[in-house]
Amino acid sequence: MINIDTFKTLRVLVIGDLMLDEYLWGKVDRISPEAPVPVVAVEKKSHTLGGAGNVINNLSAMGAQVFAMGAVGVGPAGRDVLKKLEALGADVTGVVSEPDRPTTRKTRIIAASQQMLRIDREVRYQISARTLEKLTQIIAGYMDEMDLVIISDYAKGLVTHEFVASIVAAAEKSGVMTLADPKSMDFSKYKGVTVLTPNRKEAAIAAGIEIQTPEDMAQAAEKIMAQAGLEKLLITCGKAGMVLYEAGKPAVTIASKARQVFDVSGAGDTVISLLGLGLASGASFTAAAGLANLAAGIVVAKVGTATASIDELKQCVITNV
Repeated sequence: MINIDTFKTLRVLVIGDLMLDEYLWGKVDRISPEAPVPVVAVEKKSHTLGGAGNVINNLSAMGAQVFAMGAVGVGPAGRDVLKKLEALGADVTGVVSEPDRPTTRKTRIIAASQQMLRIDREVRYQISARTLEKLTQIIAGYMDEMDLVIISDYAKGLVTHEFVASIVAAAEKSGVMTLADPKSMDFSKYKGVTVLTPNRKEAAIAAGIEIQTPEDMAQAAEKIMAQAGLEKLLITCGKAGMVLYEAGKPAVTIASKARQVFDVSGAGDTVISLLGLGLASGASFTAAAGLANLAAGIVVAKVGTATASIDELKQCVITNV
């Protein structure tokens, strides 16, 4: 059994697209006379960290020491992201403010515990050469202190082929494992990472294979592992759980536990966070993935981008032993 209490001794470098998730909470009691859509009467507003920020939130909830790396804008949303990261105790030395890059902000409208609409404000062009050089220099100074690197790619322009190559090279030199949650359609971008964690749809697109059967998924996994030079691949399958592929070993399917699902947003962030902590603490691939699966089951039963607490996870482990 994995000792969850050891997670607080781990140091994790999280590199990725930092976002601000905004929630407008309200109620619906009528249909608009202007169009056949519900009218949401907003009652309150809240903000949480999204994207790579949600990975950091998940890691911090487990007590890990987190070093954040990414780019934000110089406006109110960017300042809000920095404040929230600092409130979690994360080191934000690696967060660069780019004057010409607005902070990605996703606004979700929630009524009756259901998401009614999402509005995205973002840009997707690549970070500047100056920012890339600065981040690469910071990584060189940080890597020897890390137990784990997580790359959280939301395809907003930060995680490029060049940047991933420099991250992997630095990590290999320091003997640090790297996990990546992909969004690119070209998985060769993540060549050399220790573990890749796409969902089923992302895996199908990247492999160019329509996944309908376990055999289809195995074929897609084989193609992806060859394309990205992987030893380990985890494909998440929503309510069906996840499937683990490891070079030279048979695939392992981990089923999800039945529970009511309110919101799947951020579940992938929980998976890669707990998988990484499990592996960095010395657990096997299967054991770490099993823990990640339990944690994801906890967060999808909550509304909004959420995390599992240490107590919730411990109780879930005891219940499922």
